[in-house]
Amino acid sequence: MKTTCRKMSWVQLTFVTAANMLGAGIIMLPTQLAEVGTISIFSWIITSLGSLALAMTFSRCGMYTTKRGGMGGYAEYAFGRTGHFMANYAYAVSIVIANVAISISAVGYGAGFLGTQFSPWQTCLYTVVLLWIAASLNCNGSRYSGKLTTITIWGSVLPILVISIAGWYWFNPSTWLAAWSPTALNWSDAVGNSISLTLWSFLGLESASVNMDAVKDPQTAVPKATFISTVFVAVVYILSTNIVAGIIPNADLLSSSAPFGMAFAAMFGSTTGRIVMGLMAFACAGSLLSWQFTLARVFKTSAERGLFPKVFARVTSADVPLRGMFLILLMQSVLALMTVSPSLSEQFEQLANLAVVTNVIPYILCAASLKAILEQENISNAACNRNVSYFLSGVSVMYCLYAVTTVNTTTFIGGCIAATIGWVAYMVRFNLLKTHFIVEQEVK
Repeated sequence: MKTTCRKMSWVQLTFVTAANMLGAGIIMLPTQLAEVGTISIFSWIITSLGSLALAMTFSRCGMYTTKRGGMGGYAEYAFGRTGHFMANYAYAVSIVIANVAISISAVGYGAGFLGTQFSPWQTCLYTVVLLWIAASLNCNGSRYSGKLTTITIWGSVLPILVISIAGWYWFNPSTWLAAWSPTALNWSDAVGNSISLTLWSFLGLESASVNMDAVKDPQTAVPKATFISTVFVAVVYILSTNIVAGIIPNADLLSSSAPFGMAFAAMFGSTTGRIVMGLMAFACAGSLLSWQFTLARVFKTSAERGLFPKVFARVTSADVPLRGMFLILLMQSVLALMTVSPSLSEQFEQLANLAVVTNVIPYILCAASLKAILEQENISNAACNRNVSYFLSGVSVMYCLYAVTTVNTTTFIGGCIAATIGWVAYMVRFNLLKTHFIVEQEVK
């Protein structure tokens, strides 16, 4: 009996993409942006435009490529197999880091829900424990985690939507203006100090193009879903973070480990605030459950292509890369220990910035490959306006380069070291395989 696979509509794809961006990325941002002040609204505007250019570039890459491998496949058009490896490697590293940051967010909101405050080492311990629990729940496959994530995501999405709409009633313009620039930064310095954090919140914008095989009429649906979801998320981000800044005094935000919970407590009382903290902690944990499995699959796919060590490709009878997940957890545990800070906010910021530095590498490689994709796939100007595509690609690359230059030197060097280690390891392995092949041919 022949069965057919039901594909998503463009509306469903729009929701999936928006949910992936909202996820757990925003829930610590009001605290982080309080260091810069409400002048960071300029950063939101620039990031929204840059992210929209990136999203539209990804949609074009996804529509016209015939290579498999996601972002690695896009990069291969212009940068060959090495580009494929670097795109997938940097993306995998960024998710490793981002998942630790998500776990820290869950711990912070969990502490707020319990009405306690954890020490730095307690935060680190609970972060590691949560990472291991999330991975262990995936041992029987992704079906359970997928269902749970679909439910838990509403724990963060609903409070953010509620505060974006209803929060205006409690919004105090004088509170917002008082937080304009606590350290007297001009607008360019303020943008520079906050743009990596605002870009962090848009990670996942590539989701529409990645899921193009599961949607009806992808050539129409992918660009439409990408554009609408990015604009929607940008509006929600700008509204929610600035409304929180107009409800909670800046000094209080700076010391908060659960800013949205604090805002709901001010709006509806402490009980509601604690409920929101619990919901957001639950949402982070659910998101982490899915992302841990996704991360293991990214490593598995690359290993199957011969780009990563073969151990990451080995799976159980349930098609779970268990050994790979264990190695990833060891890396994340070490990372959590390395970034222990006096405050949860500082640790989150370190990880978010490091994730951005590593994640812009595949973004740049993919955006720079759009021209090669259009040329090698013989896409006519009638099918895709090349000038518009080249413009979007150029804006995307410039925006990513600018975002990288705004992070502190230590974070930038850390990202560069991570990328260099991957490149050196790949080149050594490639040359060893090449030498082995030549020797075999000479023997024959």
